Amino acid sequence: MKITPELINYLEDFLTPRRKELFEKVINQRTNHFTVVTEDVYQLHNTSAVIRSCDVFGIQNVHVIEERNLKKIDREIAMGAQKWVSLNRHHSSKDCIKDLREKGYQIVATTPHGDTKNIQDFDVSKPSAIFFGTERHGLSQEIMDEADEFVKIPMRGFTESLNISVSAAIILQHLTQELRNKKISWELTDNEKNAVKFEWLGKSFKDLDKIIENFENK
Repeated sequence: MKITPELINYLEDFLTPRRKELFEKVINQRTNHFTVVTEDVYQLHNTSAVIRSCDVFGIQNVHVIEERNLKKIDREIAMGAQKWVSLNRHHSSKDCIKDLREKGYQIVATTPHGDTKNIQDFDVSKPSAIFFGTERHGLSQEIMDEADEFVKIPMRGFTESLNISVSAAIILQHLTQELRNKKISWELTDNEKNAVKFEWLGKSFKDLDKIIENFENK
């Protein structure tokens, strides 16, 4: 089925005016300029909290690598954010990196170690996939070897790492604020907006198939 502006307009007419206005407000703040990747994060609540941060800061796509740990999103922690963020699952880091490079993203590893840029010095102009690993082990060597850039959050205390959900929130807040201060086309394209809206609308109606059937038979 082709997602057309006419179909989207038809479906949106079934929303309340307030809901329709909210969809429009949020979609205009969404971006695919940055995307977020979590690699084999053991704690479900951490993955869910990262998804929630992505929704808050306008990141539409999240990628989850489940090479060793098959996960289910913790709905309570995500607080409904999983409905509005597009979740992409990968069975290996290799496949994930390949997919993201084909989409034009540079691979950015977050790590507090080595010759790593402070997040304040990161160039936000390039489309980037930001990879997060576990607090204890960090990212796999495979991702570290493939990374184009390395970033860290400056830390002044004895502790040299943060929980992944906290790290993601700090980094995403900074990057998205910087992005919106630059003269960069970070917004979704019209086609991307329609695809995302269709995804949202599909989660808003229990009888979506019937509504679409009525549209096609008009």
